[in-house]
Amino acid sequence: MSNAKRVKSTEKRLKPGRIHAVLTTLGREIAREIIPAGAVLPPENELESRFGVGRGVVREAIKMLSGKGLVSVRPRHGTHVLPRRDWSLLDRDVLNWLVGDEQLDRDLLLAIQEVRSIIEPAAAALAATRATKLDLQRINAALMAMEAADNQTAATAADKAFHLAILDATHNPVLQGFRGAIDTILTAVFLVAVDSVAGWFEDNIPNHAATARAIEEGDANKARKAMERVLGLTHSQLSKKSVGATRRDARPRGSRTLRQS
Repeated sequence: MSNAKRVKSTEKRLKPGRIHAVLTTLGREIAREIIPAGAVLPPENELESRFGVGRGVVREAIKMLSGKGLVSVRPRHGTHVLPRRDWSLLDRDVLNWLVGDEQLDRDLLLAIQEVRSIIEPAAAALAATRATKLDLQRINAALMAMEAADNQTAATAADKAFHLAILDATHNPVLQGFRGAIDTILTAVFLVAVDSVAGWFEDNIPNHAATARAIEEGDANKARKAMERVLGLTHSQLSKKSVGATRRDARPRGSRTLRQS
């Protein structure tokens, strides 16, 4: 292979990574209001120079930002940052950019909890009428993992697995489309709520267990109410946190014991 072809092949492989780097940096700056709503992004040539990439990479990154509702591209008028109400807030990348700062936005987390309170109790009720034997095994396995968890990493993973297993048990492709959003939401919520009150995680396990039992019994109404209690306790803990609560994920993974007296 000639040197020219080898360079071209390398550039082709690196392009997705470069697009992601530009997308992530600009997305975070918009989410953190470093680039505020109404502002115009720098011209393409300036972005090319800043990131050390070609025009195609910059254009693709901006196209993706537009698809997520963060910017509006108008020929001859530049690329304008849109207000948050226009953003695709359940998009996994957008959520990560919003909650990825060192200072979590409590109001945003409470708004996210409101969305969960709409989606997840209904999903639990639907799962009670549709869950297969395999679905029930996954739900119960996640519950057992929650009960056995003794550190933040294990607890977060088990909690996610429980809620995602219930979404899958609805066998509704639209609800299952929320998996990515729920996954990201649970990570953000857990980082704040787990540090709110001693024993918060353990206190909520009985509510999770009641949800699992109701689904297994096929009792939709009972499953809905049990999931409402799960989310209600989490909401109450988030409400007790001060605005801009500091994240605690700087510790080594798995170093924090959840069991507290």
